[in-house]
Amino acid sequence: MFLAMNRFTVPLENAAEFEALWLGRDSRLHELPGFVEFSMLRGPEAEDGTRLYASHTVWESEADFRAWTTSQQFREAHARAGDSRKLHAGAPRFEGFTAIQVKTRQG
Repeated sequence: MFLAMNRFTVPLENAAEFEALWLGRDSRLHELPGFVEFSMLRGPEAEDGTRLYASHTVWESEADFRAWTTSQQFREAHARAGDSRKLHAGAPRFEGFTAIQVKTRQG
């Protein structure tokens, strides 16, 4: 299992628009082999007037994730990324993790 995360620092005045942008996206992730799940996570407000967000994607393998990043679905999902005004501060911070243990409710 491979977890891919991007962390975004968003000024509070952009938070609602940032969330609407993500909630309205058609990612087409479900079309890719090895895709398990996606979550967009809202973190706490910081004292500097920002809020942390993280996109969290679970894949069966790192190879499946890498295949997504070179797919037509990826290109289409990110084609208009520069069209809207930048809603987050700095670049998103990517973090990738290979699971060494997974426990579920079923055991």
